[in-house]
Amino acid sequence: MSTSFKIVPFSGLPKYSQSEMEGRSADFLRLMEGRRTIRDFSAKPVSRDVIENAVRAAGLAPSGANRQPWHFVIVSNPELKHEIRQAAEMEEKEFYAGKAGKQWLKDLEPLGTDPGKPFLEIAPYLIVIFQQNFDVDQDTGDKIKHYYIQESVGLACGFLITALHNAGLGTLTHTPSPMGFLRDILGRPKHEKPVMIIVTGHPAENASVPAEALNKKGLDVTTSWFE
Repeated sequence: MSTSFKIVPFSGLPKYSQSEMEGRSADFLRLMEGRRTIRDFSAKPVSRDVIENAVRAAGLAPSGANRQPWHFVIVSNPELKHEIRQAAEMEEKEFYAGKAGKQWLKDLEPLGTDPGKPFLEIAPYLIVIFQQNFDVDQDTGDKIKHYYIQESVGLACGFLITALHNAGLGTLTHTPSPMGFLRDILGRPKHEKPVMIIVTGHPAENASVPAEALNKKGLDVTTSWFE
């Protein structure tokens, strides 16, 4: 990857009036207020183009020195999804058997979660995000240093979830621990670390979410203003 950048005039943002900006920000807030974590998925097919556009959007996230230290593995193959589910449930059984600790398990009780992860097979797509601790020059084999890796990958994941929601798809972030099995199953190199699985597809007709357990903290709690 080239380390030199050609500097050009910026022209990426449309010019909106103050009222247009306020209206668009309010519309986007309403859109995101409808986002919920979905655990009940339909097997209804999703266009590959939709997934590809969402992943392209994720790849536009800012990253340290523009290194883009991520790799997305998109899985729709039924056999692979089954293998991922089996491996994930093995880890989850240990987690719920006490590995998580009493407090964590108590905090999870309102969500009704358990070791069974059928959504890993039912949902049409699993998007597995890997962070690249470094890159490798394809010509020389030399290591290419990456910067702010976790921050950069986190931003890309946020972009991806937002893009999928904007397209009308439900999402679930699944993080079995440990996740090394994903690297083995998907044949990724050792310098890549699996970060999460984003499960995505249409919510099932009978999908349900907690009514009260996930109330978001108010702006008075989460922000401080200095004006």
